[in-house]
Amino acid sequence: MEEKLISIIVPVYNAQNYLKRCVDSIVNQTYGNLEIILVDDGAEDKSPEICDAYAADDHRIEVIHKENGGLMSAWMAGVKKSRGDYLSFIDSDDWVETDMMEVMLQKTSGCPGEIICGNFVIERTGGVTEHYHELPPGIYEGLDLEKKVKSRLLGNERRIISMSRCMKLFSRELIVDNLGFCNPEIKMGEDVNIVLPALLDCKRVVILEGALHYHYFYNDTSIVHKYDGHMYEGIRILTDTIKEIFLAKNISDWESQWEEEKLFLFLLAVKNELRGGRMGYMERIRQICKDEKLNDVADRYKAEPEDKVNKLLLWVVKKPSAVRCMLGKMIFEVFDKVRR
Repeated sequence: MEEKLISIIVPVYNAQNYLKRCVDSIVNQTYGNLEIILVDDGAEDKSPEICDAYAADDHRIEVIHKENGGLMSAWMAGVKKSRGDYLSFIDSDDWVETDMMEVMLQKTSGCPGEIICGNFVIERTGGVTEHYHELPPGIYEGLDLEKKVKSRLLGNERRIISMSRCMKLFSRELIVDNLGFCNPEIKMGEDVNIVLPALLDCKRVVILEGALHYHYFYNDTSIVHKYDGHMYEGIRILTDTIKEIFLAKNISDWESQWEEEKLFLFLLAVKNELRGGRMGYMERIRQICKDEKLNDVADRYKAEPEDKVNKLLLWVVKKPSAVRCMLGKMIFEVFDKVRR
């Protein structure tokens, strides 16, 4: 097993408070044949010095210092520098169990085109929650892979496989050969642009049972959890890219996956307005619903969300009147106050 090199790519930006926890969890892995690439994306704190100190102490660590270009540009730089047979991604404020790489590598076949999927926990101030892929644990190849996985990747209220690039082990070529779909300008759901084509190209998917190896740190002060005035446009770019990927991969039945995925993604844009939008938020919600024909899509596919939040959002989308928008906004304000 030691002959397989795993490249672990860690984008780093202003992570001085969390970086040691992250890197320690990597350098102490029970599997040792690692290439650890820390990508300093123009950090303005002490992260670059911390990265360099680790590299001086461990020959497996290489540091890339680059101008700030965003998360996607950082991990892309790491991929281009990497040499591993398999690639794995860990964000700098997260951490992993020390046996993660060993357990995932044990499930590989050694053949090209495979993805090993572990599970994760979300670490919040108020507690820890476990999260698993909707797809049952097991090995998916051949007809099972086509029917149970590739035909159902998108368009579900809960994706059958998480589209996060983290908590996974990828055969190298699945990432390298699909970098052309990655656009560093995309800031919303950008992992879809590499994970979706990798899954569509893969020959083997393994969903691990248990395997809560990855610890996702939920930072309540992070910008990604606040109102984003550019979210709607970001989602439009994302959905255009998803369509491009489906067409490039010659997926015959892509339209239903794409349209239903669009519905759930644009519900996020409506949620963004209800949670944080100020003056003009009602008109922006109406415009989103009109431009994307969300009511038509919901009717066409008989959308019936199970999640209470999505039920509320769809209720607003069905008839984005002033009353429904105001009630939706009030409910989210109460919910956010309770969570705080």
